[in-house]
Amino acid sequence: MTEGATSLGIELGSTRIKACLVGPDGAVLATGSHDWENQFVDRVWTYDLDAVWTGLQDCTAALLADAERRHGVRPATVGALGVSAMMHGYLAFDADDGLLVPFRTWRNTTTERAATELTELLGFNIPLRWSVAHLLQAVLDDEPHVPAIRSLTTLAGYVHRRLTGRHVLGVGDASGMFPIDPATHDYDAAMLEAVDGLLAGRRPGLPALRDLLPEVLVAGQEAGRLTAEGAALLDPTGTLTADVPLCPPEGDAGTGMVATNAVAPRTGNVSVGTSIFAMVVLERPLAGVHHELDVVTTPAGDPVAMVHCNNGASELGAWAEVFGQFATALGHPTAPDDVFGALLRSALDGDADGGGLLAYNYLSGEPITGLAEGRPLLVRTPGSRLTLANVVRTQVYAAFGTLSLGMRVLEAEGVAVDAMYAHGGMFRTAGVAQRLLAAAVRAPVGVATSAGEGGPWGMALLAGYLGAADDADLGTYLRTRVFAGAAVDVVEPDAADLAGYATFLDRYVAGLPVERAAVEAVDPA
Repeated sequence: MTEGATSLGIELGSTRIKACLVGPDGAVLATGSHDWENQFVDRVWTYDLDAVWTGLQDCTAALLADAERRHGVRPATVGALGVSAMMHGYLAFDADDGLLVPFRTWRNTTTERAATELTELLGFNIPLRWSVAHLLQAVLDDEPHVPAIRSLTTLAGYVHRRLTGRHVLGVGDASGMFPIDPATHDYDAAMLEAVDGLLAGRRPGLPALRDLLPEVLVAGQEAGRLTAEGAALLDPTGTLTADVPLCPPEGDAGTGMVATNAVAPRTGNVSVGTSIFAMVVLERPLAGVHHELDVVTTPAGDPVAMVHCNNGASELGAWAEVFGQFATALGHPTAPDDVFGALLRSALDGDADGGGLLAYNYLSGEPITGLAEGRPLLVRTPGSRLTLANVVRTQVYAAFGTLSLGMRVLEAEGVAVDAMYAHGGMFRTAGVAQRLLAAAVRAPVGVATSAGEGGPWGMALLAGYLGAADDADLGTYLRTRVFAGAAVDVVEPDAADLAGYATFLDRYVAGLPVERAAVEAVDPA
């Protein structure tokens, strides 16, 4: 750390900003975090950009303090730095880099008209949350800020530009803004031309898309250096010095692939947080266009089929908070992680199908099931078995429900996957979510000892790859330098769990009209 032979990864997730400092072998040296949360303002999911910098500074300070506490050294520099964040959404800036409208996150589902029109035009699925869908929707809605747009980016791209002055993106994050040509690892030129023509007909004078979008870089390319102003934004105390090289900023999907060593064909990973998504690296192009499947890329630019669900573990976390409050009311205050772990372990005592219970974890809309908004529900019949174990098992199943529907589409496409690797806080409780996920995706699920570190660790590995890209491709680097000898626990699907989950999923699909009725009848306020 004194010599700066380290790599720092920072990820802005949906509920936490996290930082991870690693050594040359990927071993974790220090971590830091800052809790934050999105706001639902004027029916738009957003974050205030001032909160970005407050959170980054708090997270950086926590990491520096952790390094000093663990090792007696407060790092003044690092060998390489990388920033990742939640993908997609809409950050539009004017010629002076002023934000034109509040940040519209991936969670917003108000772009159906634009996404449908783009998908039909391109013959390529453009999901509601993609940046180009947000841009076209703003044009269709004749929003007054549109004529002033001079650049578009993602949250990671915004932070990176403030730190380095460069308007760039890693190819994985860029693939959630606009389709990527796998041959060039750049935006698809024919599709750019088609969309430019569409936009010119609706909004003459708007700059060409290529002039608005960030430059695309692949893993291993240097993406700028930390300026003095950028260093001060991260660490106002002046401890962290400038001139650190940065790798391309990436999305949380890409860092999840790296953190689980799932960047080669026939490998896949599942990331569980506020959202939940599965990534499978493709051997061949998909045969058809499916609204359940995005086609994005690895940080090296290889095509990936992505099943993205807006709603992940947040509802399960809300139930854990309620049970924590109950424990406190009984005079036994319990740490949140202990409450969560105890609840998860209880799920293994539940009936295989959840006892006839039904739950939807929809805090926001869910495009895969055609819902523009969500209302979390727990539904039972007089004959259901209402027990703690069944409630928790059903909530875990609900977190995987929409994901399963997308994975069935991948199966029908004939996409082969040898194993799925999972990461996220849910998997810190050994043997529970992993086992139930194996039933949900009908495939073996591996969890490495590093699974709890997640995205910021993956981003730190990408930063470390800056110095190794000339010697090995990303997959080889991860396999030989980081994961060689790594302990990975692989769980095969259990026959009883498979049958029980299938029964639950039939109930889940049949009950979707109940969820739709709740959206129509219950005001979100």
